[in-house]
Amino acid sequence: MLCCRRANPFVLCTGLRVLGYFMILLVAAIVALSYYAVVVVAWGPLILHGEAASVLAFAIVVIFHVLLVFLLWSYFMVVFQDPGSVPENWRPILDEENVEAATSGTLSDYVAPEIRTSTWSSSERRPDITYCSRCQNNRPPRCHHCSICQRCILKMDHHCVWVVNCVGARNYKFFLLFLLYTFLETCLDTIVLLPRFIKFFGDARNHSSSPGNLAIIFLAFVLNLAFALSLLCFLFMHASLLLSNTTTIEVYEKKKSVRWKYDLGKRKNIEQVFGTKKILWFFPLYSSEDLENTPALQGLDFPMRSDVEG
Repeated sequence: MLCCRRANPFVLCTGLRVLGYFMILLVAAIVALSYYAVVVVAWGPLILHGEAASVLAFAIVVIFHVLLVFLLWSYFMVVFQDPGSVPENWRPILDEENVEAATSGTLSDYVAPEIRTSTWSSSERRPDITYCSRCQNNRPPRCHHCSICQRCILKMDHHCVWVVNCVGARNYKFFLLFLLYTFLETCLDTIVLLPRFIKFFGDARNHSSSPGNLAIIFLAFVLNLAFALSLLCFLFMHASLLLSNTTTIEVYEKKKSVRWKYDLGKRKNIEQVFGTKKILWFFPLYSSEDLENTPALQGLDFPMRSDVEG
């Protein structure tokens, strides 16, 4: 007697996680290829010529290294920073339990008068507090279960195979900076390799350069151009999400509402992700003050508009 086996959907999830580790190696390979093409082959040798071109070459190499440092710093922060998961046996804070916290001014100093915090009385239950049957735990607002990570992620945006990690409340800033610096780096590489790319066809016919270097210049230019164009689309999309305080998962829900309940205005929406210290906005880190006093960065509680029902 034949027995039908039920397909296990988590096999695919495990496969995606393995694919993610391959993506890390791919990122390292593209970085190494671009470094060799720009610094070793194209512009590095010009620094030693002592001509006017050496000043331009030096500037290009310095900018390349600065962007590379910020790119890798942001990337590894996304890879290794926990996006945030729900504490075991978590439950929402009721109004009567939050009296001391409210009077201390911790939240009131940050939240504008027109914004209310997500606490409520014990006689009501907010609809965005759900229960995860797989984690067997309550889920705070904007939290979703990731089948690949097999846990609930705070303010989950998406699972990114490029970083083998979820993008959520505590590493979304690092992800955005990774996109930004990768876009700037690939644009720089494309521009500075363009003269060598044009010259490639003449060198190929005359055999005036080594075939290996020609292949590296050609491949590096094409890859960087392709990534720059694709990243431009992602940057526009995530900039729109950032300014409206929306995650990728919440896009459909936001379309159904007249006013998005988490939209606090552009400045406060940015502060919800990047923190209040503007000097640190372009660095993949937070001040201790922001981590302690900005509820959205903790991922369990989010201020909302006062003119929208929760």
